[in-house]
Amino acid sequence: MTNSPMSRRKFAQLAAMAGAGTLLLPGTATAENGRTAQYYYDHAYRLAGDDPVLLDIIAALTPGFTVPRPTAPAPMKIFDNLAVLGVGWVSAVAVLTSDGIILIDALTSTADAETVIVPGLRSLGADPATVKYVVVTHGHGDHFGGAQYFADNYGARVLAAPADWDHMEDAGQPGRPVRDLDISDGQRLTLGDTTLTLHHTPGHTPGTVSPVIPLRANGRRHTGMLWGGTKPPADIATLETYLSSVEKFRFRLRQARVDVELSNHPFCDHGLERMQQMLDSPRATNPFILGTDGTQRFMNVMDAMVHGLILDAGTTPATTSLIGHRCC
Repeated sequence: MTNSPMSRRKFAQLAAMAGAGTLLLPGTATAENGRTAQYYYDHAYRLAGDDPVLLDIIAALTPGFTVPRPTAPAPMKIFDNLAVLGVGWVSAVAVLTSDGIILIDALTSTADAETVIVPGLRSLGADPATVKYVVVTHGHGDHFGGAQYFADNYGARVLAAPADWDHMEDAGQPGRPVRDLDISDGQRLTLGDTTLTLHHTPGHTPGTVSPVIPLRANGRRHTGMLWGGTKPPADIATLETYLSSVEKFRFRLRQARVDVELSNHPFCDHGLERMQQMLDSPRATNPFILGTDGTQRFMNVMDAMVHGLILDAGTTPATTSLIGHRCC
């Protein structure tokens, strides 16, 4: 993959975290093996090198990270059968099959569904009336907000993990979809010529789901992953659940030979910049194709960061709860 130069915003974020080649984060807690939180943060930074995709995920997992509000990109197909429709800081992706559309997430509201997703699909030659399923990666309003619109207007079925149907109800989240289909761990969802695999990856929420998606680009087949919930929780127990999900999902990616990384928050993985790369250099290699080693390295960086966060959580009082999270 060819890396584009880092934006001033990204450089400033990294400069705030790194000094003299070392990732600097709070905490000096020490694990039983003698490794400190700082050891794991430094390891993540060494794994990342100068790769802006990996540096972005480090930034997004850093305590105190502020969610940016970048300009929304135009609707865009980044693979022959995958479109991105977003409002800048959060995206939905549409998997285009021979028998309709599987929408993964639905942005923040009915208004987003009406004014972003529907016209965006039409601009790409896809019919929003053929949305058959909406897969909710997790029960926060910036991901399920437009789901009920597709159920009401086009008869789409809405899927979420049972724990997050409960989570949406328990948290009293406004605009949540009517409870519909449950996602079981490892469930295969088939529409037309395309089968997604939906993995439970709890931690960000109790029922976060991360899809594995078959993709096509210029006649070649690829396999993509989308990590369903980025922001780690604050308490140790739930961080350990998050870490377990990272480790299990990394194994599933290796089994499936996943070579493409995607995010529903494209500021977390250099996604907006990679979309711009595709517009600027349409004949270049698709920058979302990291290769099987690249997707494993992405998960290894996450693994190292979360190990550090667990150690830091032992010395820093939690300031947020799982229910309190509303983003990422």
